[in-house]
Amino acid sequence: MTQKVWLITGCSTGFGRELTKIATQKGDLVVGTLRKAEQIADFEALAPGKIKAVLMDVTNPEQVKKGVAEAIEWQNRIDVLVNNAGYGVLGSVEEVTEEAMHQQFDVNVYGSVRLIKAVMPYMRKQRSGHVLNITSIAGLNGFPGVGIYNGSKFALEGIGEALAAETAHLGIKVTNIEPGPFRTDWAGRSATKFYSEIEDYKTSAGKNVEAISGVSGKQAGDPIKAANAMYEVTTLEKPPLHLPLGFRAYDRARYKFNNFLKEMDEFESLGLPTDYTEEELKKMG
Repeated sequence: MTQKVWLITGCSTGFGRELTKIATQKGDLVVGTLRKAEQIADFEALAPGKIKAVLMDVTNPEQVKKGVAEAIEWQNRIDVLVNNAGYGVLGSVEEVTEEAMHQQFDVNVYGSVRLIKAVMPYMRKQRSGHVLNITSIAGLNGFPGVGIYNGSKFALEGIGEALAAETAHLGIKVTNIEPGPFRTDWAGRSATKFYSEIEDYKTSAGKNVEAISGVSGKQAGDPIKAANAMYEVTTLEKPPLHLPLGFRAYDRARYKFNNFLKEMDEFESLGLPTDYTEEELKKMG
């Protein structure tokens, strides 16, 4: 099997770190992004000679360009881009501040797009590559108290689908990875939380934010098994466009789409007849 070069964002903890371990164990090379210089030595020590750490904040366009340039200078190619850097803003849509909302989208959406834009010229030149967007089951299904995070992940889902259609003929693959609850820092120190001050939201958004916080460190999802699944999907000749991870993700995705189809059928009589009729189109010329 040909050795691959990975570029993985957000490697200080969680999925990024575990995926780095697995990819290097399999014989691949990894460029991993970190935001603190003091993290570099420890990260590169995971697999000496196989890992290159680059300092990058995905909200900083210059750092993104510089980091990708360093990756290319190191190995002259990037075979797999993993848009893993991200975090969650929790709170009701009404109560999350505009500043927090902008920051959420800057990291989860614009940051991923910055990486795609920086890497795509090299993948197009290679006529090969695979982009993994770590979205979330929250990118397919809305939850109370997670609306702004939902919005960022729904956006990344759509961007990934469009990118796949734009680049398939170039030999470039795209997979949106949709984890359910995993035992990472996402629901703990990494999250920005707005606990409900408005009484009306305490039994909906507020209740779910507290539940998410309470389960931190107790989630059923195993990050190592998730990272193994992510690695395996890059070995497939025809990988899926979507890959949920864990029971909760599959359960919620099926719930969402089964109910979506049911709702479409129930209200088809209202929404379907909104096109011009054939007779109307003929009159309009």
